[in-house]
Amino acid sequence: MEEFRSLQRDYTDATEQFAAMNEVLTALGRSSSDPDAVLDSVVESARRLCRCEAAAVYLIDDDHFTLASSVGLSTEFVSRIGEHPFRIDRATLLGRVALDRQITQIPDVLSDPEYGRQDVQRIEKFRTIMAAPMLLDDEVVGALSLVRTEVDPFDGRAIALLEAFAAQAAIVVRNVHLVRELEERGVELARRVEQLEALSEVGGVVSSSLVLDEVLSNIIMNAVRFSGCDGGSIMEYVEEERSFSVRSAYASSAELLRKLRGIRVDLETTLVGRAALEGHPIAVADLDTVELDPHLELLHDDGWRSVLAVPVLRGERIIGALVVRRKRPGAFSDETVEFLETFASQSALAVWNAQLFRELETKTAELQVVSQHKSEFLASMSHELRTPLNAVIGFSEVLLERMFGELNERQDEYLRDILSSGRHLLQLLNDILDLSKVEAGRMELATSTFSVRSALEYGISMVRERAALHGIAVGLEVDPALDGIESDELRFKQVLLNLLSNAVKFTPDGGHVAVAARRDGDDLVVTVTDDGTGIPPEDRERIFESFQQGRRGAQQEEGTGLGLTLCRRIVSLLGGRMWLETEVGVGSTFGFSVPMRSPVEEPPAAPTEQAHLPIVVVIDDDRASLDLMTAYLDGLGVQVIHARDGEEGLQSIRALAPAAVVLDIRMPGLDGWQVLTRVRDDEATRAVPVIIVSMLDERSRGLMLGAADYLIKPVGREELIGALRRVGAVHSDVALPEAGGARSRSRGAG
Repeated sequence: MEEFRSLQRDYTDATEQFAAMNEVLTALGRSSSDPDAVLDSVVESARRLCRCEAAAVYLIDDDHFTLASSVGLSTEFVSRIGEHPFRIDRATLLGRVALDRQITQIPDVLSDPEYGRQDVQRIEKFRTIMAAPMLLDDEVVGALSLVRTEVDPFDGRAIALLEAFAAQAAIVVRNVHLVRELEERGVELARRVEQLEALSEVGGVVSSSLVLDEVLSNIIMNAVRFSGCDGGSIMEYVEEERSFSVRSAYASSAELLRKLRGIRVDLETTLVGRAALEGHPIAVADLDTVELDPHLELLHDDGWRSVLAVPVLRGERIIGALVVRRKRPGAFSDETVEFLETFASQSALAVWNAQLFRELETKTAELQVVSQHKSEFLASMSHELRTPLNAVIGFSEVLLERMFGELNERQDEYLRDILSSGRHLLQLLNDILDLSKVEAGRMELATSTFSVRSALEYGISMVRERAALHGIAVGLEVDPALDGIESDELRFKQVLLNLLSNAVKFTPDGGHVAVAARRDGDDLVVTVTDDGTGIPPEDRERIFESFQQGRRGAQQEEGTGLGLTLCRRIVSLLGGRMWLETEVGVGSTFGFSVPMRSPVEEPPAAPTEQAHLPIVVVIDDDRASLDLMTAYLDGLGVQVIHARDGEEGLQSIRALAPAAVVLDIRMPGLDGWQVLTRVRDDEATRAVPVIIVSMLDERSRGLMLGAADYLIKPVGREELIGALRRVGAVHSDVALPEAGGARSRSRGAG
């Protein structure tokens, strides 16, 4: 019977242990929401199963323990250890457990000479005590303690139970740490999101406005708000004076702002200047403890106690300074300093853009004056030179016709040289005037219908005599399907004659020049091929520039150096394009294409007669940017359609199916991100290449949303044309327009 009763007790104990462990494990499942309840469950189960009067969980806090949960302890005991906590030393059981990192019990505290907390023993009257360390990542974070009021040492079963309960309590502490860390990271993430939103807002203002004071006011407002400061200001560096001037302030009285603008913040002698010279932020935690410069003294007198100065730099160049301040003393956190450095970078971009815009306005005004003077000069030159040239040419012809008597051989030779030089000078004058008209947009086209073959034969007839003198054969091949073309006959012949003259000029004696014309869709394609020396790679772009001929003939070859430049401009004016194919030692082919029908001017939103040209839709709310993009694309054989907002841009894309879209991001109403998303979501427009051109540096986001390319303003002409070539909107064989022409068309572009 005794053995039966022993087995029955063991069974009952095992059942109770299982129930207690199950209860604790169930509580552990909800420990993240109520960790105190789990610890209460642990200490209650430990007290009951280990058959003692009290149990408690203590957590280590620096060099002592704090009570986290207990059962069976009196209020007086709890109050006492709250005022005089257990220390981590050998005078207490908890201290020994923490130091030895193992379960320890004192059979009778009254017989233990090292035990030193008789004050709490007298309150609770405990005699036998036992505690187990709570280990977390091999670190003691606390202890689970059991108390018996009689001398009754704990057996092996109780020791094993206590060890298990201590491990469970450590898990609870781990969960508490994780939850707290998660909450802290959540708060940190929310703060970071707010800061990023502030930076995004500032970036939007920087990219959409060139009004410096408006941009700086927005920057300093957000800098103060998200750095937890009470006020601040932005200063601009005046390089000529080597000092700073306050441009904008936030949360500052009108009187303080007036005083700030009235003092000199010197580069060499102030805190702001030192931060700029050293290239990093400098903080003053308490203005009462430092020597004050004039700027800091003014702030101190106004009641400010701590200051942080952040330099605004662009590379090594000083642009200004961002200053935030607080009414209370105290250090600035690393996070605040890092955040404000980012804001300072935004400030640098804003000030730099505004300065560039001011310089651009000045240069634009100067260019307008220069352009006006050039036009006046050319008009005067035309009047002053044509009259004497007509006399030179006319009298030379009269004398060569022997109207006033015979000439000897030398007189005849000299007169022919005079006549040739006069005609060459007149051609140079005409080319300069024509080029000036094209650049100024004043050349008018006289459209008519004429025979392609007749125009080509006319051009050949004009060079046949010179070709025959050098034994050069000139051939003509015209597609029989070609009939009439509707264009400007005079300008068409001017381009053809220039190409033919060059071909004959640079073809060696006995060579061959071939002229061919064919139809390509709605375009007429004309090519002039010679078997001359060809053009070196380094000269293939240069020959299209004004007053350049390239190294393909003798230095003494006559010519104005304006022919190809003018030809390319005229072809572009006719709605076509020009190209060059050449090989050194083999020959060259100059070709151009023009529409078979003259384009009819219609509203930009619905071009129907120019469908033969690739369409590029430019979406930007800034008129100057639209003008600049148009100037960049001038002469590339594309049709540019403007859209001033996102809705208008989407309508143009859907209606026209363009070869490419050039898209700004910051626009009122529907912004560029929304436009790009809708283009990619629409089956009808999904394949249209979209090139983003924006002040925002968000290339990854743009490409992720489906942009074909991403360019950051300011964008150069070559960058834009290169992007359009990559997406196939501009042919790779199209010669770039001359830089000067593009600039003359971009007045006021920002």
